Amino acid sequence: MFSFLAVMVKAQEALNWFYHSDSIRVTIDSGTNISMANPTMIIFYALPNGNTTEQTIGKKMEQGDDWHYDIQHIGAQTRFIRQQLPGKNIVVIYLENHLRSWPAWKQRHKDFMIKIPALIDSLVKIIPGEAKEICLNGHSGGGSFIFGYLSGVKTIPSNVTRISFIDSNYGYDSTYYPKLKQWLRGNKGTALNVFAYNDSVVIYQGKPLVSPTGGTWYRSKRMLAHLQYDFTIELVRDDSLVVYHSRDKRIQFYFKTNPEGRIFHTQQVELNGFIHSILCGTANDSKRYEYFGVRGYSVN
Repeated sequence: MFSFLAVMVKAQEALNWFYHSDSIRVTIDSGTNISMANPTMIIFYALPNGNTTEQTIGKKMEQGDDWHYDIQHIGAQTRFIRQQLPGKNIVVIYLENHLRSWPAWKQRHKDFMIKIPALIDSLVKIIPGEAKEICLNGHSGGGSFIFGYLSGVKTIPSNVTRISFIDSNYGYDSTYYPKLKQWLRGNKGTALNVFAYNDSVVIYQGKPLVSPTGGTWYRSKRMLAHLQYDFTIELVRDDSLVVYHSRDKRIQFYFKTNPEGRIFHTQQVELNGFIHSILCGTANDSKRYEYFGVRGYSVN
């Protein structure tokens, strides 16, 4: 289904760019070497609205650089994760479309429920190795890509081990819940992580930033309520961060309170959010970093 039209390689950073027929730009960061002796974690990172892949990877800022290069640093956070997980190959696949918006792309591609799972499957096949686990991850409008995948599969495959919404589950409704419940119950090694801040109190340019039911604060509360019907999920922290998790830490929710009505949309990624979305609930949870603390990673 997908014919890749062009390939470019930037060897010094082990980045591979692909373009396919639906104007989706795929960038694969496989690190400097994939060891066939180690298992491989493939992290699909669906880009936020308005950002390029280069801006999402991030860079050390210089005078005149666009501020978008300094708000996510997925490249630097990936290097940190690799240091924490030396026994795994960590491959990050960035997913960008020509509209720079996954909600808009889905509106133009009514067959997205076929195309998105097919894209994931085709990319997994080209990554070397046998033991491959899949993590679905995304920020902002990137959550729409994840929901597109969930819509397109009858059941979530067991090799999908982690799903993380970093302030990106705007599109959540109860229709997605049965698949998530079945996936969590049927596969012991799976994990669901959700990050949100109280966007319902933000006033931007004189208007509410989101509708009362349109932000991630509301949608995440609804998702949590659905999960609490079927899973034991406890409140474990209640201060500037309100944290819920299941006893086995396979389900975790992080709610950033917002008494001053600020916009914390990108800080949830920048302040070790991507790192935490991969390491929370594991033996490396909060080692050498703190979610929503100072950056635990170095920017080259």
